[in-house]
Amino acid sequence: MSDANAEHGWSFLTTHGLAFLVIAHDSHARMRDIGDAIGVTERTAQRVVTDLIDAGYVKRERPRRRNIYTIQAGSRLRLPLQRDMQLGELLTVLAPAGTTTAPTTAPRPPSRRSGQRVQPGPAAA
Repeated sequence: MSDANAEHGWSFLTTHGLAFLVIAHDSHARMRDIGDAIGVTERTAQRVVTDLIDAGYVKRERPRRRNIYTIQAGSRLRLPLQRDMQLGELLTVLAPAGTTTAPTTAPRPPSRRSGQRVQPGPAAA
């Protein structure tokens, strides 16, 4: 939370909105990663993501050991003033440039936190 919001005890976006943005940024995010990013426990992050899935805003698949989340960009928002807006339209306003809504199944590079250096791969032909 920013210093200005911390002083007031509130955030502009709810935990659900923040979790949605984390998933939009990283479709392979773990619950621990989501919780850390939005400032809640892993258990709370799990409840929030389950709410997003139950509402039809996010789809969860588990092809291997890790969950992959897909944003359902065509879903409509639920509140009366926003029913004409699709989730994808909201995402384009809130998400940083380069955010994708489609997950990739390509292996992720090692984390920089692990102390390993990420080496660039061969150029695609």
